[in-house]
Amino acid sequence: MGRFIYTVQDAQGTVTTGNVDADDEDQAIQSLQTKGLLILSIQSNQAKSRGMINFSRMRSGKVSGRELVFFGEQMSTLIGGGVPLVRALSLLSEHAENKNLAAVLSQVTKEVSAGGAFHKALEKHPGVFDEIWVSLVQAGEVSGQLPAVLRQVTTYSESKENVKSKIITALAYPMVLLVMSGGVLVYFIIFIVPIFAGIFKDFDLKLPALTSFIIMVSLMLSKYFVLMIVAVIGSIFAFKTYIATPPGRLTWNHVQFRMPLVGSFMKNIQTERLLTTMSTLIRSGVSILNAVSVLEGAFKKNLIFQGALRNAKNDIASGRSISESFKKTGIFSGLVTDMMWMGEESGKLPDIITVLSKFYQEQIDQWMRRFSSMIDPILVVGVGGIIGVIVMSIFMPIFQLSQIK
Repeated sequence: MGRFIYTVQDAQGTVTTGNVDADDEDQAIQSLQTKGLLILSIQSNQAKSRGMINFSRMRSGKVSGRELVFFGEQMSTLIGGGVPLVRALSLLSEHAENKNLAAVLSQVTKEVSAGGAFHKALEKHPGVFDEIWVSLVQAGEVSGQLPAVLRQVTTYSESKENVKSKIITALAYPMVLLVMSGGVLVYFIIFIVPIFAGIFKDFDLKLPALTSFIIMVSLMLSKYFVLMIVAVIGSIFAFKTYIATPPGRLTWNHVQFRMPLVGSFMKNIQTERLLTTMSTLIRSGVSILNAVSVLEGAFKKNLIFQGALRNAKNDIASGRSISESFKKTGIFSGLVTDMMWMGEESGKLPDIITVLSKFYQEQIDQWMRRFSSMIDPILVVGVGGIIGVIVMSIFMPIFQLSQIK
């Protein structure tokens, strides 16, 4: 029999901490539940908490999107169960394994307990809680529906993380294959080709043009390899410095949307993000004008969409309809603006925007499936073809040597 330390909430919403003796954790949980208590956490000396507040999988350092999803779920459950806001924040900060998140929640708890608004406290930590979080929490506080709004922001964050995860999964294998193939190719050119080049030189052979070219590339790569690496790193640094400026960022955004094959995909990602966020904001009680204003701040990394949202916000503020304002920007497809018009006419704009966001999510999924099915054979054939050319350039002089008597 062991002793288990627990934190529970009774039917009146009072949270208490104590301990209970039981043969195992399941028996301890059952004994507490028979008393009508809601278990917030329970742990023994040998095991970490397996209850609702379980951050054992979190890591210290930067707060990830998945950790914010878990935080939102726990906040919604605790507040919806009657736990006071300050107490809920205090519990989560105490149990957060991520040190950065724990420190932020501790500061938020102090500010809220001192009488500050929850959304104002979150606003002071933009590195963890973005404009979307702050605006939704504010809407929840104003409407008195904070638990429901927290569930919505959790759903939004989870949807965003799922899209990101799908993109990373689709690109992971091709990138690994490309890096490994490139490494093998560079090793072959730098270390293997020179050996055969020395053999050919000893026999004083007249080399085919292809062989001479491959040997020249090998010599250049061997001689200037370090310089090339420095040049690549310098180019990456210069590129990042350039796109950190507003003109550079705007130029890069235009280039992204005009890239062959991937341009439309990049635009669909931004459109899906906009629609999903707008739907979440409107459903949480944020006005259309404020929702567009929040979106404008959220698109700091895409100046094309940010500029379009700024213009749309100004048009809406001047009395123009939402669909007309978005259509005037020239950025959004006819499908988006026409569906928005239907939503305005029917009074079901949030539902229409949700349908649109799901449509674009499906478009993204379809593109990634096609990309995954196409890119693998293209890479295999492309890299294999290059290696085949190099091998052929080496074997051509060898065939000449075999004819020498």
